[in-house]
Amino acid sequence: MEENQRKFNFVDTTATQKIFALDKRIRAVRGGTSASKTISILVWIIDYCQSELSGNKLVSVVSESFPHLNGGAIKDFEGIMRDRKYWKDSRWVKNPRPVYTFETGNKVEFISVDTYGKAHGPRRDILFINECNNLEWKIVDQLITRTSKIIWLDWNPVEEFWFDTEILDKRDDVDFITLTYLDNEALGIEIVKEIESHKGNKNWWTVYGLGLPGVIENRIYKNWQIIDEIPFEARLERRGLDFGYTIDPTVIEDIYTYNGGFILDEICYQKGLSNKSIADLLNAQEYKALTIADSAEPKSIDEIRSYGVNIIGSFKGPGSVNRGIQYVQDQNISITKRSIGTIKGYRNYLWAKDKNDRTLNIPDDTIHEWSNPMDSIRYGLESFKPSNTVTPQWKPNFKK
Repeated sequence: MEENQRKFNFVDTTATQKIFALDKRIRAVRGGTSASKTISILVWIIDYCQSELSGNKLVSVVSESFPHLNGGAIKDFEGIMRDRKYWKDSRWVKNPRPVYTFETGNKVEFISVDTYGKAHGPRRDILFINECNNLEWKIVDQLITRTSKIIWLDWNPVEEFWFDTEILDKRDDVDFITLTYLDNEALGIEIVKEIESHKGNKNWWTVYGLGLPGVIENRIYKNWQIIDEIPFEARLERRGLDFGYTIDPTVIEDIYTYNGGFILDEICYQKGLSNKSIADLLNAQEYKALTIADSAEPKSIDEIRSYGVNIIGSFKGPGSVNRGIQYVQDQNISITKRSIGTIKGYRNYLWAKDKNDRTLNIPDDTIHEWSNPMDSIRYGLESFKPSNTVTPQWKPNFKK
């Protein structure tokens, strides 16, 4: 199976039926986790491209970055097409941008639009903006203006954004629905149990369980910049490592210094990695850097070190988590747009709240997947604190 292929056993769900029932120009689908928003919209797009016999129709699937598309909508599109035995390799072109041409002559293109200038591209018939809340309104407005027929929008309602202020209740050509995991009968019972286990986390449950607008005043980190690439002058100084295996991913972050701040680049976000696999991955990196790992797992650190990796444990002690978070908050941080898991963790890493909805000065530890990249970053960055300074066994390298 190709790396970019996702296995599907497609089920016609309530979510799909609700989406196919929408009929206005703008079709907005808000929803929680595992609600089948994106997959159901892609099913509609595939059906449209196959049934629109006039041909030469163009559908644009848009997101904030190509890594986000490649890890999400493109995999889902190919998975659905293969499950239904529609896929033909000869009709798929990856460069200069991914485009699939149907037998009808209609095309689906996948494009990232992260600047206003990129929105001034060719006109299209159908537009689908995946996780549209990650794009600025002026970009979306231009994309909508250059679309002749139908606009699809989907998002998790982490907070109010331009849909609430610029579209909702201001136009009469909008269909707007909310989906939840209960609309997706294709979910396995274990996933349903996992989702429902978070009912005690009010903000998480509101957004990802019920698909309703939440608030993010308790976000731990803010104002990080998302950048295209690592500048040539940036210097690789550290790697942060947080261990995972079955439930949580192992996360490894490259940490660069640049222009008085730090640049983060995710090099691993994967479940099921053994210590040997982690060591092999670190040894395979072209440039070496001291790795700072979670000191709660000394046996894992010792084993990885036995494979020739320059690795030490993170600084721990009473209050070390909050002190580390405060240090990270004080830094000027950028993150590469290919760091998809880390970006999601950054946007969803929250302070915990008590039963009266009061913010507590401790991280919310119920969503471990989102804390993993933030922990790995904290381990690496904390080593730069004057009281924690460590000396690498080799000079840091310029970026690749």
